[in-house]
Amino acid sequence: MGREKTVRSAIIAAALLIVSPLVASPLVVAPLVVASAWAGDPVIEDPAKIDPEFPLAVRELRINSDGAVMYAHIYLADGAGPHPTVVLLHGFPGFEKNLDIAQAIRRSGWNVLFFHYRGAWGSGGVFSFSNGIEDVAAALAFLRDPDNAALRVDASRIALIGHSMGGFMALQGGAADGRVKCIAGIAAANLGDRALIAEASPDALEGFKQYSDTLGMLSGFTGDSAIAELAAAGASFDLRQLAPRLAGKSVFLIAGERDQAVDVSVYESLVNAYKATLGIDLAELRLDADHSFSWHRIRLAGELAGWLNQSCR
Repeated sequence: MGREKTVRSAIIAAALLIVSPLVASPLVVAPLVVASAWAGDPVIEDPAKIDPEFPLAVRELRINSDGAVMYAHIYLADGAGPHPTVVLLHGFPGFEKNLDIAQAIRRSGWNVLFFHYRGAWGSGGVFSFSNGIEDVAAALAFLRDPDNAALRVDASRIALIGHSMGGFMALQGGAADGRVKCIAGIAAANLGDRALIAEASPDALEGFKQYSDTLGMLSGFTGDSAIAELAAAGASFDLRQLAPRLAGKSVFLIAGERDQAVDVSVYESLVNAYKATLGIDLAELRLDADHSFSWHRIRLAGELAGWLNQSCR
């Protein structure tokens, strides 16, 4: 396979680019099970009716994480609930927020919480990968807090879904929390894959540092600080090492064959590690797609909503 290096893949995707053959390995998902008033497909159709007392809604939120305020909002599902709830985690630095997927999941009967990590996009504090993992725990605690009962959250059914770096956060957060039973990684980046990081050329590392220094939306973050953090974290950031802690959970891994930020080989290594571990209910899907799944948005939303309603209710 041909291999090329880019700025982001050097460290953030923890992989070098590989141009792979476009071989599809489709996931077979059962028909969408929806506990709502939709007459048709909630991924692409509006509701036939809504609950007049507990309609779909959006609420702006502030979540405390280690003394810093994280800005967030939640899409509330139709009906009194309580509803199963997804925490949707964005990647690095967070231009793609996947809120179209959030809306589709909400229409299929789930609440969806979206937030910006500490130090990201105006949230208080300093951004780092370690802080992001802690921020996921803070978001879960917020949803489970009885004081937030008005959000109609079923605290026993909270799933984590993340894209790219957000996939790393979702798997780390789900492995650390025994009450989280469902985790999806969309083009999940393995920030602890030391072998792939070691392959990054000096030019790629320098490019990553220069790029990172332009990210004004990430407070306190620099390329030098990121590289130092990854070096210090070592194997604790390796998503493959989480496999024993994912036993008893449903995990859905999705990859794009044309991904130029997180190489498909990262997905393959995670699939192999999780398949080798007893007790992980693993679903996997490869699509002919780029890193943002630009021409598979409806498919992506449908697969995720179907998996949630089939495996996580």
